[in-house]
Amino acid sequence: MSFDSAINITGARQKRPSVLQKLVSRALARNLGCLIVPGPEIALAHGLDVTAAGMRTSTTPRDASVLMIVGELSEKMGDAVAVLYAQMPRPRAILIVGGQTPSTLPGADISAGLSQKGLTEAVVRLQRAFADGAFVASPEAFDADVLHAKIEYVCPMHPEIVEDEPGSCPKCGMDLVAREAGESTPDHDHEHQHHGHKHDHEHEHEHCHDQDHKGHHEHHHGHDHEHSNEHQQEHAHENAAAEYTCPMHPEIVRDEPGSCPKCGMDLVAREDAEDEGASEEGSGHGHNHQHSESDHHSEHEHSGHDHGEHDHGGHKHGGHDHGASGFMSMIEVTKDLPRSADGLQMDWLEVPFGPVFPGLPGGLKLTLTLDGDGVTEGQATSLAGMTIEVEEGEESEEIDVETFIDHLATAMPLAPVSYRLLACLAIEQAAGLNDDQATTQARNGGLERERIASHLGWLAQLGRQLGFAWLTQRASTLQLQVREANRYRLAELEPALRTLGTRLGRTPLLKSRLKDIGELSSEFSDLRGPLARAASEGGDAWARLWQRLAEITASLDLIKASSEPALPSLRDIGDLSGTGEVTVDTPRGEARLSLKLERGKVKSYKLDTPCSHHIDLVPKLVEGQELGDALLAVGSLDLSPWEVIS
Repeated sequence: MSFDSAINITGARQKRPSVLQKLVSRALARNLGCLIVPGPEIALAHGLDVTAAGMRTSTTPRDASVLMIVGELSEKMGDAVAVLYAQMPRPRAILIVGGQTPSTLPGADISAGLSQKGLTEAVVRLQRAFADGAFVASPEAFDADVLHAKIEYVCPMHPEIVEDEPGSCPKCGMDLVAREAGESTPDHDHEHQHHGHKHDHEHEHEHCHDQDHKGHHEHHHGHDHEHSNEHQQEHAHENAAAEYTCPMHPEIVRDEPGSCPKCGMDLVAREDAEDEGASEEGSGHGHNHQHSESDHHSEHEHSGHDHGEHDHGGHKHGGHDHGASGFMSMIEVTKDLPRSADGLQMDWLEVPFGPVFPGLPGGLKLTLTLDGDGVTEGQATSLAGMTIEVEEGEESEEIDVETFIDHLATAMPLAPVSYRLLACLAIEQAAGLNDDQATTQARNGGLERERIASHLGWLAQLGRQLGFAWLTQRASTLQLQVREANRYRLAELEPALRTLGTRLGRTPLLKSRLKDIGELSSEFSDLRGPLARAASEGGDAWARLWQRLAEITASLDLIKASSEPALPSLRDIGDLSGTGEVTVDTPRGEARLSLKLERGKVKSYKLDTPCSHHIDLVPKLVEGQELGDALLAVGSLDLSPWEVIS
């Protein structure tokens, strides 16, 4: 995009240009906050330092003016990005670094290559774009199909009852059922249904109110009304299948469970109430009911028509005890719900976290069922994982070996060196090539360097989750320095790396926060890498922290004993054919690749990654945990959504 003249950004704010708006635009340009998608860990893995480029990192859409997308996004992630962009206040802009603009968004304001130099140049142009075009008279509107999707809750028996939140039907008490509103109904139809419900309820209340006024008027003109009203009540009681009354106010009679509009006590079945009333008061129901009704009329005269205390004596209007205020007893609302661990019955809510959530890996969608602040169950899914369309045992189209290696490395942005090495080793084994010691040492050096950088990236993520800004800043800085460092530079960084571990050991309350969180014993058969090694040392988040710190030290020692770290490259294999199967210990555990080579091209392959197994640990880890502990347990697994194969 050219910036030779003033332009308007796609997310400009509607304001008539003026001198004041010009000053505000320039101030905004000097304080750009960016929301990084899929997440800050991806930017760091690609060597991008957002702060050094001239922007600050925002953790929420409301605090961001720039949506920065790093790399290619899946279609599922594209929908999430559209929601994030819609939540960002104007003026806002889109910055694409090393990828294409998702179809759910308007065109990118700025595009740049996947490098620190490209990012820095893009920020300079972005600052000029904000200074020149943050405010315009007629900004572009933004809309996306995903923004119209809406979850609403409807009663199975009364479809006109539609609510925005879970609950119970005010008419029959049944639990409302969640459904996704149609594209054409979220606004118009939903409002219409609410309007109809409100009209019916107000009409019902008005009718009941008139009935009470009529009874009140006739009550002062003779005793006939009392006798007739009492006769009608007795007749209604005989025909009713079940009636509910208040133990303290027997004049309150309803044909369904609820609570007393006077004292808030739960209504009880009529037979139970009569037994209780007989033992406590020792008087007949007919007399009490008639006397209470008379008292109520007197109370009604002096209450100024207080509808909160409004009662209808023997007139049965089911559901009116909910009143115009919509009050319902929590016991009634939760009567059919499962009980919590503490014995309480609460409404269970299914809440999504991610795929862009501070402290969790970008691209990971964590769905938790919450009972208050406790987690009853959970499930994690990847919105960024690699999809293999070929069924096991089937052959796909032939792929050039270099294309295959690049594809596998690019698909795993958090561990590209590991999977590049995995592909090279499998192809060379299929071609029958023997190991070369010098090449092996250089490759191993590159693998261990990536392990150090990866564990530092996890530490930065832990800092975001715990709110330790110093840890996030320090670990991120070291990760960027380690990422392409040679042996000499790594030796210089060793004291800083050891100091970081020492400081973590002395950090107040860190051990108490991580100890006993997300315990995994060695009995779990699918544990790999740091998770498996930490299982014998306690198996909790605290043990996994120290396992990764120990691996950083071990990797430094291995690099000292090997040759200069190098990016794995494929040796010449010619047009050979064969099969190969290898394993590489990636930063997250052992990854396995088996493939078939025909005339120098990859014919079929099967990939097994550690995160494809570790993601299945989430339900066990989060069940029965407090929300904060559950999120911390998931974070301690160091899941890479890109390494979840489907």
